[in-house]
Amino acid sequence: MPSLPKPEEQGLPVTTTVRWRFPAIHPEGQKFTAIAFGITLLMTIVHNIFFWPLFGLTLWVAAFFRDPIRTTPRGEDLIVSPADGLVTMIAEVPVPRELIGELGAERLTRVSVFMSVFDVHINRAPIAGTIRQVVYISGKFLNADLDKASEDNERQHFVVEGHNGRKIAFTQIAGLVARRIMGFVKVGDMVAAGQRIGLIRFGSRVDVYLPAGYSPQVALGQRAIAGETVLARAGAIPVSGVTQ
Repeated sequence: MPSLPKPEEQGLPVTTTVRWRFPAIHPEGQKFTAIAFGITLLMTIVHNIFFWPLFGLTLWVAAFFRDPIRTTPRGEDLIVSPADGLVTMIAEVPVPRELIGELGAERLTRVSVFMSVFDVHINRAPIAGTIRQVVYISGKFLNADLDKASEDNERQHFVVEGHNGRKIAFTQIAGLVARRIMGFVKVGDMVAAGQRIGLIRFGSRVDVYLPAGYSPQVALGQRAIAGETVLARAGAIPVSGVTQ
């Protein structure tokens, strides 16, 4: 059987080998991990029966705040997912009133990614560009999987203007157990696609509003990876999927 041609023989770039490694803990989570570990040691002094359950809790806290390295695809026509999680809704909806000034009043396609307490909760910029708007809104803590969470829950909007002039809005939404939404960027900041822009503590959702001309490239029930999964593409045909 003939061997396959090597990449260099096909004129393809040769890359170095990539090795898997344990994700780092985000600085925001280091203090929580230290507190959990301290409680574990303290309770173990009281009785060693507490060690394994509390040590397991400490490992979960560390895992919750894990911050893996991601490889972001490049392309002016691409929108990458800002969150890890399950694609739970794809719908045409009115633009949130707080964003009409930047996006206009036309209805847009919204893609919602739900993050469980087991997903990575670092959020990333969906495109490269400039942060044009950041709006924090206090609210309720309903189940983030509900459609009305987009209007009722505590949330934070971001609008990024890309180098091609297109504006992408995405929203961090608190959930049942999420009690703090954090943003790492401010208006005027330049961001790269896939750059870390925020964090939500403990289980929540991110909505992405696609500008006209962009079509979803994910299907309902698909899992998205922040900074890697192509969520939408300009001028493309919307994809569909099969649950199996």
